[in-house]
Amino acid sequence: MTLPFNPSYGSGATRTAVTTSAYYPIRSGTRSVCVTNTGATNAAYVRIGQGTSLTATAADYIIMPGSQVSLGKFEDDNVIAIVSSTGSTTLHIISGAGL
Repeated sequence: MTLPFNPSYGSGATRTAVTTSAYYPIRSGTRSVCVTNTGATNAAYVRIGQGTSLTATAADYIIMPGSQVSLGKFEDDNVIAIVSSTGSTTLHIISGAGL
C-alpha cells in the first residue's frame, strides 16, 4: 500500500531552474521529495542524490510545466539538482514521506 505524501513542513523552497544545472539542499532523513513545476511553458529535469557534484541533465527525471510529482529517495540523499530544458521555470521542492 502506498501512503499519500506527507510533507515535512518548513522544508519547502521555491527555486528557478535554468539551462545550467544547479543543486540545492533538501532534508535528509526523509524518504520522498515532492516537486511542483509552477511554470507554464518549460519542462525541468531533476536528479536526487548526495554531494556537491550532483548535476541534472535531460537524461534525468522530467517534470512537465504545470505538473507535480513525488519522488522516492534514500534517507541519506540531501541534494536535488535541477535544470530547465530551455529558458527557465520555477519549481517548488518539499521533502516528506509517502508518494
